[in-house]
Amino acid sequence: MTEQYAIQGCKNYDKICQQFLFNAYSDKMLMLCMRYVNHLQDAEEVMLSGFYSFFKNISGFQYREEGSAAAWLRKIMVNECLMFLRKKRNLILLDENYPDVKSTDTDIFSQLNANEIFKLILKLPTGYRTVFNLFVIEGMPHKEIALQLGITEGTSKSQLNKAKMELQKLLKKSGCYE
Repeated sequence: MTEQYAIQGCKNYDKICQQFLFNAYSDKMLMLCMRYVNHLQDAEEVMLSGFYSFFKNISGFQYREEGSAAAWLRKIMVNECLMFLRKKRNLILLDENYPDVKSTDTDIFSQLNANEIFKLILKLPTGYRTVFNLFVIEGMPHKEIALQLGITEGTSKSQLNKAKMELQKLLKKSGCYE
């Protein structure tokens, strides 16, 4: 079954097509949710909520090419994660106007595998982790992050720099970085 066929089937409430898309993307979406939410049970809840929203609103989705459904689903999942963090009051970001902090050496990450990096990201405080994920992994600009989180661009930049510094500390602590 192709993604395009599955999308069309989902628009007609076809359970087999819904199952196909869920099976195709659930592992990746769970990992995405884990990066934000940090607890497996909560991440599963958020992921299921995201899929519900995906299927509920699929009639408005315009299929463009292979992978476009995954991109739309990813955006839904990120939004679900942010809503979950706000609801649980885990997303507390202080409005800070710090000067730009010295950037960290990102080449060290090329020496680690994805699982090691994932574990380090999970150790970050929620605010740092959220901004880091949105900027580094999702590729959002600071302006969009600020709008999404209800903070200033300066706070977004500050949180990112603090996340990088904290990751650097964690790397030093684990002996991966000097």
